[in-house]
Amino acid sequence: MSKIESVKEGFNVPSGLSLAGGIIIVLGGIASGIWHTAFFSQMSWMMGGPWFNAMIAGTSIIGIVSGALVILGALMISFRPHESHMWGVMVLVFSLLSFFGMGGFLVGAILGIIGGSIALTKR
Repeated sequence: MSKIESVKEGFNVPSGLSLAGGIIIVLGGIASGIWHTAFFSQMSWMMGGPWFNAMIAGTSIIGIVSGALVILGALMISFRPHESHMWGVMVLVFSLLSFFGMGGFLVGAILGIIGGSIALTKR
């Protein structure tokens, strides 16, 4: 398949669901970080000290990074359909990993899991 034919195919169901899930996961990670910084940064002494701040920062970073990798996988499913199985596995793994970073309000992770699963079964 030539480069033009793979770009012509455009977005399909697995890449669209995965892209939407990845965007929601990234937004969830950003929202988690902003929410904590704006409202709970002064209360960390009640929640276990600096470890609480590190835990919240870690979950926000996990959400942002896993969401970005889900978006990358979604774009690769679209632009390299002959490699959709490999990118589907990537989307599936990082969608599951995003549960540690709030999972994109749960909806993003579920969309990513569905999109990755469809990409794996696509022929």
